[in-house]
Amino acid sequence: MNHRRMALLLWLLLAAAPALAIDPLPFQSAVEERRFQALVAELRCMVCQNQNLADSDAELARDLRNEVFEMLRAGKSDGEIRDFLVQRYGDFVLYDPPFKPVTWILWLGPALVVLAGMAGIVTMVRRRARLLPAEARGEEDLP
Repeated sequence: MNHRRMALLLWLLLAAAPALAIDPLPFQSAVEERRFQALVAELRCMVCQNQNLADSDAELARDLRNEVFEMLRAGKSDGEIRDFLVQRYGDFVLYDPPFKPVTWILWLGPALVVLAGMAGIVTMVRRRARLLPAEARGEEDLP
C-alpha cells in the first residue's frame, strides 16, 4: 500500500513539472534568442532577488521577460532596455550595478561586514588574553 502511495505521489510530481516550465517565446532568429538570453541573465528578479529573470518563475519575472522580448521586437537596443528597467526599478535590477554613491553599499557592504567581524574577533581575543592569569599565558613571575 505504501508503494502505491509513493508511486502516485511521484507520478503527480512529474506530471506537474511542465506547469513550472518557462513559456517559450517565438524568436525570429538565433541571434535574437541569444541577445534575449544575455539580457535576462544580467537582470535581477525583483521578487526573488537572488535569481535573474532567466531563472525565476515569479509572475513579475515572466512579465519582465515578456516586456524585454517586446522591446527587442520593437527594435530597442540592449542599453535602452537596461535604462528603461533601471529607471523603473533602480540600479538593483542589474546584477552588476554601476559604482556610484547610490550603489556604494552594494559594492562595499560585504567587505565592511567582513572587516567589522575581523575587528570584533581581534578585540575579543585581546580582551581574553588580558584576563588570563600569567601562568596560563606561559609567563612566570621573575624575581
